Amino acid sequence: MTLNLNDLHLFVQAVDSGSFTAAARHLGIPKSTVSKRVAELEGRLGVRLIQRTSRSFALTELGREFFQHAQASIIEAEMAEGIVRRHLAEPAGSVRLTASVPTAQFTLTEHLPALAARYPKLRLSVHVTDRFVDIVQEGFDIALRSHRGPLPDSALVQRKLASHPFFILASPDYISIHGQPRRPEELAQHATIMTSLTEDQWRLYSAGGDEVIVTLHSVMAADEPYVLMEMAVSGLGITCLPTSVCRKALAEARLVRVLPEWTAGSIETTILMPHRRGQLPAVRAVVDFLAERLGD
Repeated sequence: MTLNLNDLHLFVQAVDSGSFTAAARHLGIPKSTVSKRVAELEGRLGVRLIQRTSRSFALTELGREFFQHAQASIIEAEMAEGIVRRHLAEPAGSVRLTASVPTAQFTLTEHLPALAARYPKLRLSVHVTDRFVDIVQEGFDIALRSHRGPLPDSALVQRKLASHPFFILASPDYISIHGQPRRPEELAQHATIMTSLTEDQWRLYSAGGDEVIVTLHSVMAADEPYVLMEMAVSGLGITCLPTSVCRKALAEARLVRVLPEWTAGSIETTILMPHRRGQLPAVRAVVDFLAERLGD
């Protein structure tokens, strides 16, 4: 008995996507095609791989074991094709990446033209959302995440790219009118722009290792970093932003650092990817490019 590699691919995509409908949408083919080909695969094997009803879709015990080997076979086939492609041409094919709105806006977007110029045969699809994305279930190759605390343990490969300290910032006009604080405690005498009106404290860290909590007077709030930055640029008050967000405004002197020897912690930028997908040439090319451009 010879199994059709295309049928294995449809089966793996259906399992990864969680349903025939989602797999068909991802592949751009009718749902009936996916369902029929998986049924034909089960018929050739003489076993039921997926238990499906109108309300459920789950692998059988044998189906789970078969899926692991089928998935490995698809990855190995793609890697074999990738070896040939590497000898014939630069990385090619589609890569799906997901990132949050701020990460895409401030960390990723400016580098996309250089990526396209370096790999003209590579097609990158960027999905920008602030909701939680299940990378495996939704069929993504790469997730670019910015996070304060450690990411939870998972089967995903994690590659840390950079650490961005939070700077205390204000516009030059604000400083010229209200003065430059000299100590963290003096921030209480200034207008501050926070992520929430209920937030009234910053935990600050000095270059020498000191730590202090300061109570603040919030005059305005926004839960989106671009809005926070523009509020500060307009002179409304002092705010706190990571370097990934504020570096251009600092370079253009639209913002200046307040208490430059102090920071408010840091945020990490990390790449996540399913283990085997990260071995594919096109995915690896994107990951290596981002590590080169975004890394510390």
